[in-house]
Amino acid sequence: MNKPTVHDIAKEAGVSLATVDRVLNARPGVREKTIAKVQGAVERLGYVRDTYAANLARQRLYHFTFVLPEGPSQFTDTLKAALKEATSSQIADRIVLKVVTVPLHDPHAIVRTLRSLNAARLDGVAIMVPETPQVRDAVARLKDAGVKVVALVSDLPNSARDYFIGINSIAAGRTAGLLMGRLIPREGEVLVVTNSMRSRDSLDRRLGFDQVISNDFPRLKALPSIESYDDAERMEKITREVIMSRPDIVGVYSMGAGNMPLLSALRKSERLAELVVISHELTPATRQALMDNEIAAVIAQNVGHLVRSAMRILRTLSDDLPIFEAQERIRIDIIVRENLP
Repeated sequence: MNKPTVHDIAKEAGVSLATVDRVLNARPGVREKTIAKVQGAVERLGYVRDTYAANLARQRLYHFTFVLPEGPSQFTDTLKAALKEATSSQIADRIVLKVVTVPLHDPHAIVRTLRSLNAARLDGVAIMVPETPQVRDAVARLKDAGVKVVALVSDLPNSARDYFIGINSIAAGRTAGLLMGRLIPREGEVLVVTNSMRSRDSLDRRLGFDQVISNDFPRLKALPSIESYDDAERMEKITREVIMSRPDIVGVYSMGAGNMPLLSALRKSERLAELVVISHELTPATRQALMDNEIAAVIAQNVGHLVRSAMRILRTLSDDLPIFEAQERIRIDIIVRENLP
């Protein structure tokens, strides 16, 4: 049996095609009685609207903005490259995309940027920033203005965001803990470094890592987290000082950005060869370190999938359609030298 069309609806309801179009697109000027007739015809015929075709016919454009961290970050650069690639693919059809950057450690600057977005001309925004009370308020304002909001890579679970796109960071941290425990057979300390513990992904990764280390590998002691705050010199200096002053360190877990200064500090300490190093995200720096046998494993997420998923979900939310969860689930990848893509 052929799928019912708007022509079938018009015939079933006894109205014109123009009236059916106005009802399906929630346009004004139609009496309640007529709306009920059209909706009844839709239900009886089992009509399922092709939103994509309808938007194409109306020349609908989707306006999306991605809010990403500014500053030197190979992972952010990889995301931007994936966005550039996606904009030339079919997934970006009828999407007008804008990328803005914000300083992660200045919540007031982040909020100023979010407030500066023209909500009247914006369908959706993907945000990769730490969750603070100010950011939660800014997200709530965007939502009140009718803008769809998704958190990207690092979740904003206590905000009014519509969806989170990224890996399960607790599971990623637990994965790092399992790898560290399996690769280090002896007692010792593990140095944990990150950009900032204010980022939800770092908090969750640390939680998952500590759970596995304390429960399954009590011979290892995870040290308090070192934070670099986007300061490469700080990361290199503190890391080198800790490594040189604590001879019992046998492993290093890097939970976020800052892998280049971290590796530089480890090389200068001349202890890199005796340490098990596990990091996150496949970047040029971590790829080379894997090839050089300086990093044991990288826990990664496919940035192309992240970007494509964000575009699909923002468009789906804008059309008030259900999200295909299985398609949008971001997988945790474990990359070692032998399986480098």
